[in-house]
Parts: sequence; structure tokens; C-alpha cells
Amino acid sequence: MVGLDHVKTRLAKEAELILQPHLLREWSLRVHKTVLPAVDRLTHRPPLIIFAGDVGTGKTTLAETFADAIARRHRIDVRVKRLSLRARGTGAVGEMTRLIGTAFDVVLDEARTAGSTRPTILVIDEADALAQSREANQMHHEDRAGVNALIRGISQIATEAPGVLVVMCTNRIGALDPAIRRRAAAEFDFVRPDDAQRAAILTALFEGVHLSPSDLDHLVELTGPDGRGYGHTYSDLVDRVLAATCLAAYPDRPVTAQLIAEQVRTCPPTPPFTAQP
Repeated sequence: MVGLDHVKTRLAKEAELILQPHLLREWSLRVHKTVLPAVDRLTHRPPLIIFAGDVGTGKTTLAETFADAIARRHRIDVRVKRLSLRARGTGAVGEMTRLIGTAFDVVLDEARTAGSTRPTILVIDEADALAQSREANQMHHEDRAGVNALIRGISQIATEAPGVLVVMCTNRIGALDPAIRRRAAAEFDFVRPDDAQRAAILTALFEGVHLSPSDLDHLVELTGPDGRGYGHTYSDLVDRVLAATCLAAYPDRPVTAQLIAEQVRTCPPTPPFTAQP
């Protein structure tokens, strides 16, 4: 996840202290010789973090991988589970509520057994499809019931299951139910990579290929807004430009700065997600 260090640094602390709140108390006792009132308040924050941003900016990938750093640092097992859109069900009365409730029951049961010694991260991708605002006039009763089930599950985790963190990823932060957003301990905004980040990504992707400073500057310019108003996303560069370049070179040609530039031109950036809530 090149270029997201500013997010990863704060995320690691947020997640670590939600999953293992005793670490905050230990720090307070070590530094201040007492447990500060502020620490007590922090340890009772809702176990919810929201990732918001455009498609392809790294939200889901980071949500599913950041636990590795916590597990390695503290030498513990961290489980990552994913709540998919299948939880919406087929539209049958009560099905969505039942499926969401069952998913949270599984996580709660495991958490009660393992506690904070084996934390769990529950990733909810495309969260706006499951937690859309109940203020929408056209919202179906089943969707409202599903949002209620989500809120109930998060509240149960907060009171009954230390060591569980819910991470919601959404392309439409404005579509989330206000009650969900109020419960979030933190929101992280993901944007398309800037010039420095694209330079870092391109350097990492094409390590071993000779790219002069002027070559890299040219590629950074080509993958930037370039009159469109938006540049390449992380996934545009990793999933499209990298693949196109390697396939263009295989089996007889070497990868060169010129070849990369050619493939960038044939793989324009995906347009920003503009759907309104």
C-alpha cells in the first residue's frame, strides 16, 4: 500500500487501542502513574472505523491487510472476517435482518470466547448498500430493518465483545445512515494519489527497470490529471497499467520507460464515482 503511510500510521494506533484497550491504560499508568479520565473515555469509544473515498483508492485492500502489522507487533493472532453484500438476501421479509444478525452473532460468540487475546476485524465493503440512510423517502422497509440490525450489532460489540473492530468501506459517505456515522470512532478519507505518491507507486511497481528522473517525471505527468481533472487511482496503476505493460513486453521485449508510457496512454484513469446518494 504505497503512498498511504499517513493513513496507516493513525489507523494502526486507532485499531490497536480499540482492539486492545488495556494498552492505553498501561501507557497512562506508565507515563502519568494513574489512569487519566481521558483514557477511560477513549476506551469506551464505539468499535467502528469508516473508510470513505473514490473507487480504486485502496480502501478495501487496506481494510483487509492492516491487521497484519498489529499481529506481528504484538505477536498475536488477528482474525479478519468479511460481511458481503449477500447479507442483503433475496428480498424475502426478514431475511436481511436475519443474515446480518447471524453474522454479528458469530463474531460475538467467537469474541466472547477469545476476548482481546485474539482480536477480530469485521470488514463491511460497499457499506452504503447495507447501511444506507433511513432518511431516504424511497427506502424499503427491509433496508430500514437491515440498518437497524447493523446498528444493533455494532452496539452489542461495543458492550459485550472487547477485541472486535468493525471497518466499513464506502464510495458514498453521504449515503450512510447518520446514526452509523455518529458511532464511528474515526473516519478516514481516501483520495487519488498525488504526484509524489504516484512516483512512489511507479518506482515500486517497476523496480529493476531503469527509469531516469526525467522518465519518472514524464510518467507521473501522464498518470496525473492531464487536463481531465483526475488522475490514475492505485488500482488503475496496479491492475491495469502494470498488467498492460508486462503483457506488451512479453515474451521478447524488455520493459522500458517508453513502453510504460505507451500503456499509460492506452489505459486512461477510471472516472470518479459520481453516483448521488
